[in-house]
Amino acid sequence: MSELDDLRRTLPMVGAEPAILDDTRIAHVVVQGHHILSHRTVPGLRVEMEERPDAIVGKLIVEAGAQIAQPIHMCFGLAHPTGVQQIKIDVQICEEAQARVLSHCLFPFAKAAEHRMQAVMEIGPGASLQYTEGHYHGPHGGMQVLPHATIKIGRGARYFSDFSLLSGSVGKLDIDYLVEVEEEGLAELNAKIFAHKTDHIVLKEAVMLLGERSRSLIKTRVVLEDQAQAEITGITEAYAKGARGHVDCMEIVQGQAHASAIPIVRVFHPEAKVTHEAAIGSVDKKELETLMARGLNPEQAVELIVSGILR
Repeated sequence: MSELDDLRRTLPMVGAEPAILDDTRIAHVVVQGHHILSHRTVPGLRVEMEERPDAIVGKLIVEAGAQIAQPIHMCFGLAHPTGVQQIKIDVQICEEAQARVLSHCLFPFAKAAEHRMQAVMEIGPGASLQYTEGHYHGPHGGMQVLPHATIKIGRGARYFSDFSLLSGSVGKLDIDYLVEVEEEGLAELNAKIFAHKTDHIVLKEAVMLLGERSRSLIKTRVVLEDQAQAEITGITEAYAKGARGHVDCMEIVQGQAHASAIPIVRVFHPEAKVTHEAAIGSVDKKELETLMARGLNPEQAVELIVSGILR
């Protein structure tokens, strides 16, 4: 079986069907390690990818005014227990363009491997980008996953991101995102993570509200069990009149897991406002007892509560 087939088989684990790679209406890129296995573009979209010995370097450009009807699928992964993958990519959504990117990160067999992502995204004036990133890992852990990104949101532009790691054991995950929002721009960052065994999660998301009436939301939901640990930092700084931001973090710990949540808010204009809330705790005892009274055993009740948190 080919490396492409190995990665195709894991797509359902992140909510995608293998058939998307055969549909000529859908743009995609599939990368194993530092090799491009498959790619397709569509009108209004330019994808330029280059194989290098130590990295995949590329650009994804949605042309001005273009509306890409189908999601753009970007599949990055390793089909072997060991290896290194480094992705350097620039994403440009030009003025008044609209696109949705589904990024699938697939590491079904990894035991001692590394994945690095360095991204620069620019969403032009009036443009919109929905960026959904789903991770699938096998049960072994032992990986280092290091996605770092700088996102610049132009005047009146909109950016929505949704990161999820709900399957398998990752090892170490270190996310570092910086988002800059111009006048009347909007940024919404959502992250859902389920950590197991000795997983170590570091998540840092920072939003700079630079323009008047810019808005943002950072929302994080993390569940930890076994000996997993997490350090979650959400930063929002408001610099302009009418800027509004909110940081919302919830972490649930079970077993010997432990977590920290650090919301940081700073306001540099008298007519700006930023709020925050953070909560760390165990599964709610009353909810647990209610579900058990309805016939669920303790394990089923915990699983249902966790699923609701991560939904």
